[in-house]
Amino acid sequence: GHVDFTIEVERALRVLDGAVLVVCSVGGVQSQTMTVDRQMKRYKVPRIVFINKLDRAGADPLKVTEELSEKLQQDFHLIQLPIGLEEFHAGVVDLVSMKALLNEGDFGEKVREADIPEEMLEQAKEKRFELLTKLADFNDEIGMGLMEDENYDPPTELVRKALRDAVIARRIIPVMMGSAYKNKGVQQLLDGVLAYLPNPTEVHNEAIDVHTQEKVPIKSNSDLPVVALAFKLEENKYGQLTYMRVYQGTLRRGDTIFNVNLKQRMKVPRLIRMHSDEMEDVQEIGAGEICAMFGVDCYSGDTFTDGNLLCTMTSMHVPEPVISLSIKPEKKSDANFTKALTRFQKEDPTFRVTFDPEANETLISGMGELHLDIYIERIKREYGVSVITGRPKVAFRETPTTSAKYEYTHKKQSGGRGQYAKMIGEIEPIRIGNEGDEDFAFSLDRVFEDITHGGSIPPEFIPACKKGFEDVIDEGPLIGHPVVGCKMIVSDGGYHAVDSSEIAFRLCAKYAFRKGMLNADPAILEPVMRVEVTCPAEFQNVIIPQLTRRKAIIDDSVLTGEMFEVVAQVPLNNMFGYSTELRSATQGKGEFSMEYSCYQRVSTETQNQLIAKYQEEQAEQKKKEGK
Repeated sequence: GHVDFTIEVERALRVLDGAVLVVCSVGGVQSQTMTVDRQMKRYKVPRIVFINKLDRAGADPLKVTEELSEKLQQDFHLIQLPIGLEEFHAGVVDLVSMKALLNEGDFGEKVREADIPEEMLEQAKEKRFELLTKLADFNDEIGMGLMEDENYDPPTELVRKALRDAVIARRIIPVMMGSAYKNKGVQQLLDGVLAYLPNPTEVHNEAIDVHTQEKVPIKSNSDLPVVALAFKLEENKYGQLTYMRVYQGTLRRGDTIFNVNLKQRMKVPRLIRMHSDEMEDVQEIGAGEICAMFGVDCYSGDTFTDGNLLCTMTSMHVPEPVISLSIKPEKKSDANFTKALTRFQKEDPTFRVTFDPEANETLISGMGELHLDIYIERIKREYGVSVITGRPKVAFRETPTTSAKYEYTHKKQSGGRGQYAKMIGEIEPIRIGNEGDEDFAFSLDRVFEDITHGGSIPPEFIPACKKGFEDVIDEGPLIGHPVVGCKMIVSDGGYHAVDSSEIAFRLCAKYAFRKGMLNADPAILEPVMRVEVTCPAEFQNVIIPQLTRRKAIIDDSVLTGEMFEVVAQVPLNNMFGYSTELRSATQGKGEFSMEYSCYQRVSTETQNQLIAKYQEEQAEQKKKEGK
C-alpha cells in the first residue's frame, strides 16, 4: 500500500491472526515491504512470504530471499523452488514433500504432481537439508534423526508440523512463490495458509479490564461472553458499515451489545459476511470470524461486549500526522463542511481536524499530500462543498530584547467627566539562563509587576492596569502575534480625583505597553522543531544537504546496520513540503517525525519580510473597511 494510507495496513494487521507478505520477484524488497514488516512485528503476526511475478523478465526469487534475510533481519527459508522462470515458468518444487507441482490448463488451474526434474534434484536436496537443519531447533525428532544420520529423511507430516510450530512461534518465515497472474503457485499458497498459519484458537489475545486496567485473556470460544472490535468504518448507500472482528463469544442478529468506549447499549440490526464488495446476510458470527454490521454508530477502534464483561481490546497503533493544511469553505456557513470533516475523522484515525484560535483557521492534518488531496476531493464530490486550502500559519511570538522605560499619560475630555491616568515604569525581557550559554532559552512567561508606593496609583486601579496589560499582550506591535518573555513593571504614576477610572487605567496600560515595547528593541521568535529522519543508509548523502537547505542544525546522526538516522533542529516555517521532498529523494523509503523543541529568534531578513507582509495585510484590511 501507499505510505499515505498506512492506516489501512495497521487496521488489517490489528485483527489478523496470520498474513501473507507479497514481494515482487523483480523489484525485491521495496520501501513499503520494510514498513509492512515493521507493522507485522508490532502486532506479532506470523507470516508466509509469497514471491510473485515469476513470469516476468528478470525474475530472481533466490536473490529476493537473500535480500529479505539481509534487509529485514529475520529467518526466511525457501520451502519451494521455481521450475523455470520468465516465460518458461511451469510450476514449483515443494521442498516439504519433495515433489514437483506443475500447473497446466489454460489458466494454470490444473495442478499435476510429478517427480522433481533431474537437473533440479541436487539443488532441491541441498535446500531441503538447510530447511531441516533449521527445523531441528524446534523439533527433537528431526534433531535426533539428523544427529544420527546426515541423510535422514523425515516423513512429510513431521516436517509440516515442525514448520507450523516454528511459523506460529514467529521463528521462521517460509518463502513460497509463483505467478498470481498466470494462476501458478497460488493453490499451494492457499494450502500453505491452512498448513502453516495459526487458526484463531492458537493465537493469544488480551483485553484490558476497564476497572482494574489489568490484562484479561480472551479465548476464541463461541460459548463465552462476546468480545468484538470495530476496526474499520465505511459509508455506503445503506448508511455506516462497521467491520468487526469477533474475538470471543457469538454475535447474533437481534442481540443487545454494549459499546465499552461510548458506554452505549445497542441492538445488532443486521449482520453481514463480506465477500469483497458482495454482501451475504447471516444470523450469527462465531469467535475468530470477521463480519460487518449496518446501523451501528461507533468509532474505529471501539470494543463491544455483552455488557457484563467490561474490557477493551487494545486499539491499533495510529501514526502521527506529518502534514497540515488550513482549510475553509468557499461559502461562509456551510453545514455540510463540518459534517464531512466529522465523518472523515470517524472513518480514518490518521485524518485529524483542529481549530487554531490564534490564527482563527481550521487545520486538517494527515499522512501526506495525496492523503489530504483525496479528502479535499471527497468533500467536493460527496458533500458538494468547494474548499480553499492554504499553508497553515506559523505561531510566531514577539519578545523585547532590552529593557526600556516608559511614561504614558492617558487624557480624554468630552464635555462631562473625562478620562485621566498616568503610568511610569519599565518593560524587561525574561530569559532562561544567559545568552550564549548552552542552556539558554527564550522564556514564554508574561509577568505584570506593581512596585508603586505612596498611593501614586490608588490600589483599586492596579487590577485595571493588569487587565490592560492582558488585553494587549496577545497582539504584539511588530506582526500582531502574542508577546512572550516579557515583564511589565509599574513603578509610579498619577491620577485625578474625578476623571480617573478603571477604564482610563486599563487603556493607559494598553498604550503604555505598546510604547515601551517599541522602545525595547522587539524581536520575532519562531518555533523550532526537533526533527528525526530515518532512511536507508544509501541516502545519507541526500538527507543532510536537504536539511541544511532548510536552515537545520544537525544534533546527531547514527548509522545502525542498513538504516541511517539523523536528529536536527529546524524552524517550523522551513518544514512545509518536506514530507514530499523526503519521499521523492529516498524512493519513498524515508520517514520523519517532528515535535516542538523551543522558540528561537528569526534572522533580520526574515523579520523584515514578516513585518512588511503584516503591514501590507493591515493596509488591505483598512482599505476593505473604508469601502
